[in-house]
Order: sequence, then structure tokens, then C-alpha cells
Amino acid sequence: MHIIRDPYFIDPNDRGAAVAIGNFDGVHLGHQAVIDITRKAATKIAAPLGILTFEPHPRTFFSKDNNPFRLMNAEAKANRLAKLGVEKLYELPFNAALSELTDREFAQTVISDQLGLKHVVVGSDFCFGKGRQGNAKSLQVFGDEMGFGVTIAPLLAVGDKEVSSTAIRTALTQGRPDEAAEMLGHWHRLENKVIRGEQRGRILGFPTANMSIDNLHPPKFGVYAVKVTVLDGPHAGRYDGAASIGVRPMFGENRPNCESYLFDFKGDLYGATLSVALVEYLRPELKFDGLDGLITQMDADCARAKGILANV
Repeated sequence: MHIIRDPYFIDPNDRGAAVAIGNFDGVHLGHQAVIDITRKAATKIAAPLGILTFEPHPRTFFSKDNNPFRLMNAEAKANRLAKLGVEKLYELPFNAALSELTDREFAQTVISDQLGLKHVVVGSDFCFGKGRQGNAKSLQVFGDEMGFGVTIAPLLAVGDKEVSSTAIRTALTQGRPDEAAEMLGHWHRLENKVIRGEQRGRILGFPTANMSIDNLHPPKFGVYAVKVTVLDGPHAGRYDGAASIGVRPMFGENRPNCESYLFDFKGDLYGATLSVALVEYLRPELKFDGLDGLITQMDADCARAKGILANV
């Protein structure tokens, strides 16, 4: 997959794709349905399959608070889109200039002039342009006028629930990763590089791989049964494990992070990129009277996680 970040200096070979437009946070089943529609359109007109998205997320640009809401960072999203066969990822910088474009200006300047897109697919709730003045129907009008096709994809539901990033965040906040997975079509994953922590896990007999969850929507704090993929380095591969997400109340006030203990693993993971899939929520964070109580509980957590993961 080729990532294009500068629409002003675009290679002619990167023009002319059929793209789905959106933020694609989580790349859930609704997003995947839109991508499938785009794939069919791309095949029909012999164009590359593309995604048009924005970094930073427009909500981050406009937000006046610092509450993290993203389900995945840009790198994790790109990895997921590549697995779905996306050939061109137009990851445009969302800045003041882009935010000031009217709906017509966005269609003319970005879609038509800069990227030369042949076909565009959007969800039925799509809005664009300054003040969100444009919608899917107006985009169809612009497409007819400017020479690109437009398909409006219906919203997707699982059972009686509409699939959305908001609904997935709610499920994760409530400690229901299985419900989130039903809407995602895959386990929710936290993906980042392993950083050096306080190394308390080594002392306790449970060495953990520590990852920051800064700028991501935090799942319910507590302990999870997890599937861990080491994406690079000498230990690349898949492992079962248990992970603690939160602020580690036994050891004072700490910045939230994710600490994963990989079963039957020996080695150094510092600097490697991990993808931690949340399979089942086991328990909330607890503060114990001493280390013996914590170690006993960790033994029980790992035993329970192994039993769960053996059947996944």
C-alpha cells in the first residue's frame, strides 16, 4: 500500500483512484462494507482501490478538550487497511486551510483537481466542507458536474445496533471487548512500540511489555486476556498473554498504559511494535495490602486467561 500525504506534489501515478472517504477509526464492519463497495467500483472502472482520510482526525483539530477518543493511531489504521487490500491511502493533513474549504471547494480542489479521483464512495451520513455544509447528496451533484462518480453506502447494523465508532467506544468503556469485536469484525487492538517501564514485573516474576495508550480511547481499566502479535524484531510472532490497562494503583499515581505479560516468552521486546488484542475483561484494577497478595492474584489472572485463550 502506498501512502500519499501531500496533495500538492502528487505523482501522476497516484491520481485517478476509486476511493472511500472517511475517518475509518477502528476500521469496523461498517467501514469494511464501504471498502467492499469501493473495491467493486474500482474493479469496474479499472482504477486502484484507495482510501481518503485525514490526519490529525478532524475532531482533534476542532476539539477544545483533551479527552482521547481514537480507537487506533494512524499507523495501526494503515496496517489494517493494507490487510484489506487498499492500494492507495490518501492521508491528507487536516489543517486550517483545509477546514476553511466549502463543500464545493473541497470537491473541486481536493477530489477533482489535486487527486483526480474517478469514483468516490461515502456513507449516507457523510458531511464535509466548512461547517459540515455538504452531504452525500450534494457530493453526487458535484460529481456529476466535475466528472467523478459517487456511490452512497447505507449504514450497517449488527442485530438491532448500528455499527459505529461511538458504539464501539461505549462497549470498550464498559469492559465488553467481545461486543466491540462483533462490530469491528476483529478483536480491538492496542498497537504501539514497547517502552521501558519501572521493571517491577521482573521483580514480581511477571516481566511485562509496556506500551503507551496516550491519545487513544482508554478501555475500561483492569486486566484482560489478550492475544499479542509482535510485529517486528527477532521475536516477531503471536503469543497468548494477560494485560493490565490502567494507572497501577499499587504504586501511586501513574500515567495510564498497557502492560502485557506474554506466556512462556523469554527475550527483550524493547523497541518492538506490539499489537495487543483485547479478548476478555477479567477484573478491575485493585490495590492490594502487599506484594504477596498481588502475586497471588496475578497467578490466578494468568491461569484464567490461559483457559479462555485456549478456546479462542
